[in-house]
Amino acid sequence: MNGFLKWFFAFMSEMLQGFGMMFRGIGNGFLKIFNIKVYIRLFKEYSTKFTAISWVLAILAIILVLAVYLLVLLLIVMGIRKYLRFRHSIVSNEDLLEEITVLQRRVMKMAKEKDEIMAMKVAQLGGGNMVMSGLTTESLEGEDAENIQQAAGEDGIIITTDRRFSKLYEVDMFYKNYEAPAYNNEITLEEICEQFRNFACSKMNLYYDIKTVRLFVAGMASTKLIILQGISGTGKTSLPYSFGKFLHVDTTIASVQPSWRDRTELFGYFNEFTKNFNETEVLRRIYDASYNDNINLILLDEMNIARIEYYFAEMLSILEMPNADEWELDLVPSVWSSDPEHLDHGRLKIPQNIWYIGTANNDDSTYAISDKVYDRSQPINLDAKGIAFEAPDTPTLTLSFSHLTALFEEANEKYPVSQENLQKIQQLDLWVIDKLRVAFGNRIIKQMGLFVPVYVACGGEELDGIDYVLATKIFRKFESLNLAMLRDELKELVVYINKSFGKGRMAESIAYLERLQKLF
Repeated sequence: MNGFLKWFFAFMSEMLQGFGMMFRGIGNGFLKIFNIKVYIRLFKEYSTKFTAISWVLAILAIILVLAVYLLVLLLIVMGIRKYLRFRHSIVSNEDLLEEITVLQRRVMKMAKEKDEIMAMKVAQLGGGNMVMSGLTTESLEGEDAENIQQAAGEDGIIITTDRRFSKLYEVDMFYKNYEAPAYNNEITLEEICEQFRNFACSKMNLYYDIKTVRLFVAGMASTKLIILQGISGTGKTSLPYSFGKFLHVDTTIASVQPSWRDRTELFGYFNEFTKNFNETEVLRRIYDASYNDNINLILLDEMNIARIEYYFAEMLSILEMPNADEWELDLVPSVWSSDPEHLDHGRLKIPQNIWYIGTANNDDSTYAISDKVYDRSQPINLDAKGIAFEAPDTPTLTLSFSHLTALFEEANEKYPVSQENLQKIQQLDLWVIDKLRVAFGNRIIKQMGLFVPVYVACGGEELDGIDYVLATKIFRKFESLNLAMLRDELKELVVYINKSFGKGRMAESIAYLERLQKLF
């Protein structure tokens, strides 16, 4: 045992001496570095032989060494300060996280206590099987009666005097004594286009080409979503705005914001804290349309400044359903006795007499519109300012949705797409599939069958309507292809179109295809 202790003492002594020598060496090194007396002695010893240049170089050397020492010292100080700040930040974050954790525990505890209190009150009322959100003022006293004022009724309906849809309730009140206006049920589609153009000119100093008006009305016949696209200042926003003024039913304008990410931006949301539904003007207009037979327009201004698929996704899916009875929007999961009259179990049925008009600019500040959106809409290009013209003083028009729908149906029966042109379109579809691997799709063919007859009834030509649909909904898809490798195919397509439909008859499509050849 004594031998081990002697060895261990010698071993540890040797090791500690090594550490001591290391620290002494570091200390001696620092003393050596900052031994100013030696530096002064050496300078006096050697400076007697300095020339003028040597003096200059010596002074520069001393300044350089001092600068290096100051820089090292500054870096050390900055490093220490940065470490202290970092450490302080970590400590602060830990304190905040700990405080947040404590608050979360308190909230959970309070929520649990609230649930237990509510359960006891329900048991006192004998309502163990009811869907409970509160209690009536007759069964409670004090703060409970003031803040809750709810009780569950039959079929899970919550009996309450509170109103969570204040704007929709105002609509209900307005239509209690509403009398429908005297609609003009004699006017034709062509007269609607002419009168609106003259109204916009005489009353609002807005000038639209008659073709643009015809495209707009025909677009309303083919889809509930219309996209007005083009450069700024061509009247994209003013077209649906003035059309609403013309029909004596103002257009609801929703200015899309870059921050829009989901449907709540468009329709609103239920606030669990206030127990109120934050309604938007868009939701109010949709609900209002369920009461009347007017033509209702909602303008989504700058619609592609945010991604359309985010905030408008649910509406795109709803509008795609073939059965209009299934066009329903889920707003709230529960049912209150004070909910608006046209709300069915928290769901709002989307009426047919409403259109969504979006304006879109194509620049660096906006998102590209996807094929999903384009396929479900009718794009209308506004690339030039309207030319001023003289028009007679034209009053507003009181037009009903029922009459407009009847005019659309009449146009479909009277001006269906000719079999000759349908056959040419089918042949063109096969040619495009074979050469470019792009198909028309049944949806677009269906929309063309609704668009073209109404365009003709508005005073246009059948081939012009077909041409416009092909250019804006079919050939637009070519932009996603590698067009630099398909120049010859595009040239062949122009030749094929001229040969099939007649030279110069499909001006929109040919101009678009030639523009693609120049761009790519």
